[in-house]
Amino acid sequence: MFERFGDLPLHVLVIHLTVVLLPVAALTVILFAVVPRWRHVLRWPALVLGAGTVVCAFVAKESGEAFVNAVPTLAKAVALHQSRGNLLFWYCLIFAIVAVAAFLLLGRTGDKATKSRPLELLTQAAVVVIGVLVLWQTVRTGDAGAKAVWEGQLPPK
Repeated sequence: MFERFGDLPLHVLVIHLTVVLLPVAALTVILFAVVPRWRHVLRWPALVLGAGTVVCAFVAKESGEAFVNAVPTLAKAVALHQSRGNLLFWYCLIFAIVAVAAFLLLGRTGDKATKSRPLELLTQAAVVVIGVLVLWQTVRTGDAGAKAVWEGQLPPK
């Protein structure tokens, strides 16, 4: 199911969406959490993008595993990339949960969903921490995958 899209490996297509969606989602949810005056605009996009990260990371992970199963000689070359991708999936799962919590707990401009300032600060801190982890792990995972594919393939500078 996750091996091909037409004649192309699905993973090769999905990673491009993942590399764009995860950072956009992380930045959107972080802005939603820390800039109260933008909450009325970012509330629904933050929820949809936050939940979308886990779907995107899951499909990228599963399609990557299917790709390696189809071409077993890649296993050693992509071991670090695969390990980082697995961790990224878990970060995205936590991020999606925190994004839903932020959607429910943080009010729009002039609207307080929670009357508890400590709960609001805790939610904001959780969003920022896991959002930064998603950004960081996305870069690390992509870098490991790119090195696995391209290292030694490009002409010297």
